[in-house]
Parts: sequence; C-alpha cells; structure tokens
Amino acid sequence: MNSHSATRAATNEALGFLADARLLIINADDFGMCHSNNEATLQSFKAGLVSSTTLMAPCPWAPHAMQILKDNPEFPFGVHLTLISENDGYRWGPLASRDKVSSLVDSYGYFHKIANIPDLLERAILEHVEIEFRTQIEAVLAADLAPTHFDWHCLQDAGREDVFLLTLELGREYGLAVRTHTQDAARHCREVGHPAIDFPLLDSYSVGLSGKTDHLARLLRELPVGLSEWAVHPSLGNAESKAMEPDSWEVRKSDFDFLVSREAREVVQREGIILTDYRALQERIAH
Repeated sequence: MNSHSATRAATNEALGFLADARLLIINADDFGMCHSNNEATLQSFKAGLVSSTTLMAPCPWAPHAMQILKDNPEFPFGVHLTLISENDGYRWGPLASRDKVSSLVDSYGYFHKIANIPDLLERAILEHVEIEFRTQIEAVLAADLAPTHFDWHCLQDAGREDVFLLTLELGREYGLAVRTHTQDAARHCREVGHPAIDFPLLDSYSVGLSGKTDHLARLLRELPVGLSEWAVHPSLGNAESKAMEPDSWEVRKSDFDFLVSREAREVVQREGIILTDYRALQERIAH
C-alpha cells in the first residue's frame, strides 16, 4: 500500500467506514443566493444526490434558505464564507458595518466581482476579513441553526494563506470542519488535527456542458476509494436564473438535472458509493 492509499484508508477508518469504502460529499454551494437555487437545492436533497449544502448569509434569499433549514433539520449545511459578489445586476455586500470592513468592498459598497479578486486579495485587511466572517457565522447561529463546516464562495482555499489559517482557527473555535480544494491544503489540515478530503475538490463549473451527464456518470463509476467531494451548483434554470447569470445559468440547470436524475441515483447505488457529509469530519476535529 503506497502512502496515498494508506492516507485514504486512514481517513475512511477515522470517519468510521471500512478502509475500502468509496465516500462522496456532494455539496450544493450558494444556498441562499436566490430563490431558484434554494428550491433546486431543496429538491436535490429530497429527491436527488445532494448530501450537504453551504449557506451564503449575506445574500437576499438567505432568510428563505434559513427557514428551509429550520423546517428540515436533517439537512447538513455549512457556512459559505462570502467576500465575492460576482453578478452584474444582482449584488450583495457585507453583513458587518461597511466602515468596519472597508477593505472588502468596492466603491458602491458591494463585495467585489470575480475579475477583481486579485485586487481584493492584495488589499483585504485580515482584521476586516475576520470581522466579516464572524458576522456571517454569528448570523447563522443567531437563527438557531447548527452548521457543520466552512467553505469559501469563489475563493479556493480562501485565496490567501493567512485567510486560510484564520478560517482553520475559526473552525477550531466554533467546532466546524473546513473544506479544502488542494492536496497541500488538505495535508496542512490533517497535520493540525483537522480531517480533510483525500482528493482535489471537483467544482461543477469546471465540467463542460457537452456530454456532461455522461461525464459525471463516468466519474461516479470511477470514484476512487477514500473521501471525495463535489461542489455542485443546482438551480432551476428559470427566468430568475437566466436574468441573474445570462452566460452561465446552464451550468446550474445541468447540475440540477443530473442530481435528481434516475441515472445518477442508479449509478451511486450500483457502485456502492456512500454519500456522506461534513458531520463525520466535524466530530473528529482535534481541539
């Protein structure tokens, strides 16, 4: 058994599964962004393959998403720590007072768009990031909800090492797991007693639309032993979706169609894939 195989076996056993188990977290990102995302995520939980979601507390439809979580306490969810507002005509900004997090917002007081991420990462003051992250976390806790983990909206592994390390510390403080994208980040998590996935995260925006269903089904059939995660973005593909993301709404609609398809469910069942969530990691954080 090589070192990577040993790590995967160790992860499985630490989480209470057999060493040869094929584990998969399918996390629906962007819960709370809009009504279409909320409804598609709910349907993907109830009738599809989604096993976890992450809530964007600063977004206009976050209260609706929080009510869904209250009505369905069996749905595991995390906090999608948000510093980016990517759409042209549909924006959101910080939950903290803007004067306390001024390095995080643009001239209109909104979070920055994706094209401005390099500027944001250069000028963001760590103290401001912590204020905003804590405000988002506390807003979720104030709603009497119990998240399982943190991850970041549009920023892989937080985008900056000090922000990544801050999030790990917040995870330890609040008793929550932390998503990783890369093997380096996962390795660092494990070194400090923070369980992590065994493979680089698969983001559904990286999967082309042509032949997407067949491609995702093949990835399920080829899923390796160990703990994997897919970050998916289900949405109904309705008028709201198209107005919000005119150039990329099909990514979200195709995610939704696959997640609730009979084919996808049958592949998971036939392959013996175990769908899990971040509670298994959360329970094993070293304090």
